[in-house]
Amino acid sequence: MNAAQPVTSIGEPNVVAMVFFFVFIAITLGITYWASRKTRTTEDFYAAGRSISAGQNGFALAGDYMSAASFLGIAGLVSTTGFDGLIYSTGWLVGWPVVLFLIAEPLRNLGKYTFADVVAARLRQTPVRIAAAIGTLATVIFYLIAQMVGAGGLIKLMFGLSYETAIVIVGVAMIAYVLFGGMLATTWVQIVKAVLLLGGATILALLVLSRFGFSPLALFREAATRYGDGVLAPGKLVANPLDAVSLGMALMFGTAGLPHILMRFYTVPDAQAARKSVFYATGLIGFFYLMTFILGFGAMVLVTPDAIKAVDKGGNMAAPLLAETLGGTPFLGFIAAVAFATILAVVAGLTLSGAAALSHDLWVSVARKGDATPIEQLRVARIATVVLGVIAVLLGIVFKGQNVAFMVSLAFAIAASANFPALLLSIFWRGCTTLGVVTSMLVGTISTLLLIYLSPTIQVDILNHAQAFFPLKNPALITIPLSFAVGIVVSLASSDPEAREKFAQVERRVHLGAKA
Repeated sequence: MNAAQPVTSIGEPNVVAMVFFFVFIAITLGITYWASRKTRTTEDFYAAGRSISAGQNGFALAGDYMSAASFLGIAGLVSTTGFDGLIYSTGWLVGWPVVLFLIAEPLRNLGKYTFADVVAARLRQTPVRIAAAIGTLATVIFYLIAQMVGAGGLIKLMFGLSYETAIVIVGVAMIAYVLFGGMLATTWVQIVKAVLLLGGATILALLVLSRFGFSPLALFREAATRYGDGVLAPGKLVANPLDAVSLGMALMFGTAGLPHILMRFYTVPDAQAARKSVFYATGLIGFFYLMTFILGFGAMVLVTPDAIKAVDKGGNMAAPLLAETLGGTPFLGFIAAVAFATILAVVAGLTLSGAAALSHDLWVSVARKGDATPIEQLRVARIATVVLGVIAVLLGIVFKGQNVAFMVSLAFAIAASANFPALLLSIFWRGCTTLGVVTSMLVGTISTLLLIYLSPTIQVDILNHAQAFFPLKNPALITIPLSFAVGIVVSLASSDPEAREKFAQVERRVHLGAKA
């Protein structure tokens, strides 16, 4: 046996993991049955009848946001590269103040179900909703592919099932949650997942710290002693400062443009509850990302980078291996089930936001010009859910074995470049026009897709070319300013008197709500 090869039961059927998995599925299906009896209208389906409290929405936001990429990916990056993994933790966290101060209140006061409601509040509906749906669906599909491919690989390793079987199980479960329970079931699945994930990560972090006298500094000193002071300094993962800035911008502003996160602000009764929910979510997410650093360095010291890479080259099995090292096979089973719950909750939220873009933005607002009965809206939303779920399963199978890290960064870069500038310009700038916003969203989406394709992430890492046409791994440094600039220049060059006249009305609603 290779000295670096760890003794692990990962890759073999794990009875404890299966028990936890079936218990989670049984509980969440019970929640879905309960929610289905309360989901009667379009407002129930998309926004849980605006009945979610600030505290509940805070946990659901955290559950929606803390994906498997956060739990498994950051712990893996820190365990194999050290300090640089911190850029993901801080990047994903610092986006939340942007959401708190700029987005949450206007979104709740202006919108109904999707972020396009806000952008189109004083602009022409049809072109804005078509452009917004393109940006939303591009973000959702790339995020969904990453989650599905990650789920397939994870469940194959954890449960010994085939990749395709794992993808189909995830697809069927997420369609069931959204189709029958809508936003209410999705919210409670995310709350259960958030509690499980925070609980599991806390126990794991405490077990790590117990080996070092409950001192994080002792843990970091041990890592530096074994692997050199370089593991506590930047430069191993992101050597180019421009790359670091670009990645940080994508993670920070992408948070404020993710459609499945923005949609959650419609589930609470008013803007005050929306702000409070962001405050709670920021605390929970901050606590979680602090723990991922403990888990990463804990895995580096207690499992070792070579042993982690021997199981998975990307380092994604660092947290499960650490759980097995500290708590044996039963704790590994628990953490595996938590990781599975994490993926299910995130894909359910993504599917719901994609279905809303297809049915509410494209069918009801564009195709039917708002003239659709509530029954028709609900039926189309459910058909869109099934369509999107089937597409996600098929794409998950098609992209089997692909590197999915670039898809997550692509989803964040599209959200930051296509959605975030359009939101800010339409809410806060009187001179913004329909043509300016539409051009901004389309340029943001297309330029991000093009530059990602030309970047080293695709040209060097995936296609094995010697060099890339575009030097940065993430294009946000270029595409976010470009999207803002295009939106401003085109707005200045075009005329939209109706949008200008409605600005004062929209401004009042931003601060006072629909009653203004």
